[in-house]
Amino acid sequence: MSHTTANWHWKNKNIGPWARQWFQRELTTITITGDSEESVQITDVTEVDGDVELGQRKSKLITIYDVKIELKWSGKASDGTDVNGKLVIPEVSHEITLDGTSEYVYNWTLSTKSSGAADTLYQLARKRLPVVLEAKFAEFPSAIIETHGKDLTVSAEPSRTGTPVQSTNVTSTTTTTTPEPKPVVKKPPPKTTTVNTSTVEVEAIFMAAADDLFSLFTDEKRIPVWTRAPAQSNPSPGSEYSLFGGGVKGKYVSLDAPKQIIQTWLLQSPDWPSGHEATLTTSLDQSSESTTVKFTLDGVPLGKEDEIKRNLEGY
Repeated sequence: MSHTTANWHWKNKNIGPWARQWFQRELTTITITGDSEESVQITDVTEVDGDVELGQRKSKLITIYDVKIELKWSGKASDGTDVNGKLVIPEVSHEITLDGTSEYVYNWTLSTKSSGAADTLYQLARKRLPVVLEAKFAEFPSAIIETHGKDLTVSAEPSRTGTPVQSTNVTSTTTTTTPEPKPVVKKPPPKTTTVNTSTVEVEAIFMAAADDLFSLFTDEKRIPVWTRAPAQSNPSPGSEYSLFGGGVKGKYVSLDAPKQIIQTWLLQSPDWPSGHEATLTTSLDQSSESTTVKFTLDGVPLGKEDEIKRNLEGY
């Protein structure tokens, strides 16, 4: 069976045991600190109950998960009191993390006897732990694909080079310490490098309305439906956007809803010349039953045309 035919059929992999280990390992690295020497940390993940799978259909990897997580937290109050408690998160799912269909729910319990210092630490945990936990939850879909994607995708090549890489900007530790300012060192202007380029065009037909597709390409709440990764997008001329967790960045040049999107395109990849921007024009032509979408990427470095075309078709 050819790689294109093999990747068209539905396949899935149950990765529940791996997911439990991932949450146990990653969430117990979380520590936060307060303004008066208080500190809170996740000490144990006692339960991860639910389903976690990775699916593959039509060459697209799809994360499928919905789990309940229970954990223990502890900390030291400003007066030295040891404080501990429990936290239940009824739902951590693809729909919340990537689609943004609802918000996380946190059910807190303070196990230590209530006191002024203990209550202050408890409120610190309730205020700051969710921010760091949600940053970790945002990493989970990418970790699934990175660890298990190769088990489902049949490729004609040894590896898929040049695909957007995930950003590693999220940190699991929150601190209020302000670092000492560093002296400003002026750097010489970067050398200008000429990049020989060409244009890649990909066309596809979607059984959907043009305005719906336009929204799917530009609405940061809907973009993760097809990128399976965090996105930032403010669809207005001059505004910056970020796809694939920072793997692709750029600015919107013009938007003519629902007919055309023009945006700069900077790929964060070792194979892409540093600082080199291409221009992506997405044209939408709606008929009575479907919409034809044409992607034109102008400024592709010579020698990368086939790779870029595969990625545009795949994503």
